[in-house]
Amino acid sequence: MGLARYLAGFAAGFLAVMVFHQGMLTLLDALGIAAFKPFPMQPTWPLGVPQVWSLAFWGGIWGVAFVAAEPWFPVGGLYWVLALLFGALGPTLVAWFVVFPLKGLPVAAGWHAARMVTGLLINGAWGIGVALLLRAHQKGADA
Repeated sequence: MGLARYLAGFAAGFLAVMVFHQGMLTLLDALGIAAFKPFPMQPTWPLGVPQVWSLAFWGGIWGVAFVAAEPWFPVGGLYWVLALLFGALGPTLVAWFVVFPLKGLPVAAGWHAARMVTGLLINGAWGIGVALLLRAHQKGADA
């Protein structure tokens, strides 16, 4: 697998945050389920970058990890199940048990059900989005 595939993974992960992750968060917010608002613009520490752009950057990093793991995904319908699970579990568990404690936040969103479900759903949507974008990129490259 070449550098171009990893770059495509970064781009797919970045775009999947903006479209699928934040799209799912917008839907959950509209339904009154989300524990936080979509497209957050609060500055992050220490660089002061708007939070949504930080999320998109880390989505790109996770997109590279997705590409690295993808060769072990099965073909067919199970591919999509694995894409969903990769997104729902990988970034969410790292956020809950690594990122949150480093930021002084409660582990696993304080075990608050709405926050936990929100994290799983938005990151699962991200995983499906990465898979769709990578598939579209591959079809474009094959054409």
